[in-house]
Amino acid sequence: MSSRQLHLNVNLLHSGVYASAWRLPDSDPRACFDVGHYVRVARIAERGKLDAIFLADTPAVTDRIDYRPFMSLEPTIILAMIAASTSHIGLIATASTTYNEPYNIARRFATLDHASGGRSGWNAVTTADAASSRNFGLSGVLEHKARYDRAKEFAEVVHALWDSWEDDAFVGDKATARFVDTSKVHPIAHRGTYYSVAGPLNVPRSPQGRPITVQAGGSNDGRDLAAAQAEAVFTLAQTIDEGVAYARDLRARAAAYGRPGDAIVILPGLATVIGSTEAEARRRQDELWELVPIEYSLARLAGTLQIDPAQLKLDKPLPDPLPLPANANHTMFNGTVNLARRGNLTVRELLRALGGGVGHRIIVGTPERIADDIEAWFRAGAADGFNLMPDVLPDGLEAFVETVVPILQNRGLFRKEYAGSTLRDHFGLPKPPSRFAKRASAAASA
Repeated sequence: MSSRQLHLNVNLLHSGVYASAWRLPDSDPRACFDVGHYVRVARIAERGKLDAIFLADTPAVTDRIDYRPFMSLEPTIILAMIAASTSHIGLIATASTTYNEPYNIARRFATLDHASGGRSGWNAVTTADAASSRNFGLSGVLEHKARYDRAKEFAEVVHALWDSWEDDAFVGDKATARFVDTSKVHPIAHRGTYYSVAGPLNVPRSPQGRPITVQAGGSNDGRDLAAAQAEAVFTLAQTIDEGVAYARDLRARAAAYGRPGDAIVILPGLATVIGSTEAEARRRQDELWELVPIEYSLARLAGTLQIDPAQLKLDKPLPDPLPLPANANHTMFNGTVNLARRGNLTVRELLRALGGGVGHRIIVGTPERIADDIEAWFRAGAADGFNLMPDVLPDGLEAFVETVVPILQNRGLFRKEYAGSTLRDHFGLPKPPSRFAKRASAAASA
């Protein structure tokens, strides 16, 4: 058996990654508003021994909700419900560094870690859309570099707050009336460019020491944030060569921060359409594609490129040149443009390749073909695993768990049972010591 093991998350995108997933006969149009739907999907993921479920989030209405479901319910509350209904699956949620404060985020995810027995993860993102900005009283979007400088400091403060209680600070000794050893609870006294936070956190150190920190972003600033702070990274890559290049660059940046190369789990997005035969899978893809209104697909593509939809002509290539907008999602912009240019695709062909707005790589085929593809990326070093985006939920995930997972297990690439109970156990990441415990130990021995 290979000593290196795959990591598989499921990106729980309401009814599925396709904008049309909610329109299929067996789909529930209200699934995105139904906590029970999320719990059912999480249980399927746990049955397949997947590492984690992931809930993205946007604090505004930014999609075309006249055409499709959207990210509506607050993700950490959903994950708390899931924690009560599962025992092993990891629980990762997005929370923006642009429209939150470090103390609130540190407290929220530490609480989720306690509630779940050590299964929580925080996906730290910067938020670039104007609609979210207006919801928080701002007239414009923060400049790209400023968002990432702020995010880096934000994550540093959150990690310090998670460390502010040493592991054995809680005493609970009834006989001596000693509840907490306050010598092991530390203010963080942070004074920085963007934040001033006294600390300590009012939540004891969590089962994982710190919840896992995840980051998603492929820009230069995003990679630097990931190299400095992240333990898992959600990426966008359309080819093995792109995946290998990203992994090498990120691990080199991490080394420059004094971190080992294997300190970060790299997980490209992968949308799956599964059929018992290639023809069946293609028919399923065709059905999903045909149910996506072309108006939606064009609006979504124009939003990614930050251009007027009128500039997009269905049977012509993308406009050229297409300058990178200063405050766009650089990862999605570059991935989309590179896909179009590499294949010399017309807008219509690009929309189909993107699944009408999926954005990430799509693989369509039999379980064997999908397993072969995953193995090829894994063995090439282009990925440590994948952030799976099934075409339709829960059906697409159930098909993956029942047909693809057994193949990967039989090849010795993926676990048959959980080896531990925390998200750190699943990702093979160590529990970090509290920085304050290290300082106290050094002071005592001086």
